[in-house]
Amino acid sequence: MKRLLRLISPRRAVNDFTEQWRQPTPHRWQILGVACAATFALFMLFVPDGARIEPRRPELIYISTLDESRTEEQIIASNCANQRLQNQIQVRLQERAELRRQIYRDLGRATFVDVDEMEARAEADRTPEPEGPTEEELALSLQEYCARAAG
Repeated sequence: MKRLLRLISPRRAVNDFTEQWRQPTPHRWQILGVACAATFALFMLFVPDGARIEPRRPELIYISTLDESRTEEQIIASNCANQRLQNQIQVRLQERAELRRQIYRDLGRATFVDVDEMEARAEADRTPEPEGPTEEELALSLQEYCARAAG
């Protein structure tokens, strides 16, 4: 085994290549080009295609915890109760946001920052709300909707 490894030394391979390259042969460059092209083509056979497939659609499982025999009045009452809860949550979030703004105002005043100018600039930068029904119109329609459940 040692003798075989001694015969296939990389140093000897490089020396053999340079010795062959220095010999004047008429088609040296063409042979080198074909050898490089064949090597490149052989390596390209092993490169996988980068084709992407569409992901398969997820399998949906619907779990219903609601009674399917509910009446429309029960559904409306449930929706109204949920809407009241959502309104309470929204009011609480707005209170927290106002408290946070007040804390930042106090911090700004404590660090000698012109808070009023910053608020005026921020108010000018705010985008107007999109067109649509006003909150009063939505509240009125919600009351009408919930009134249908009661009566």
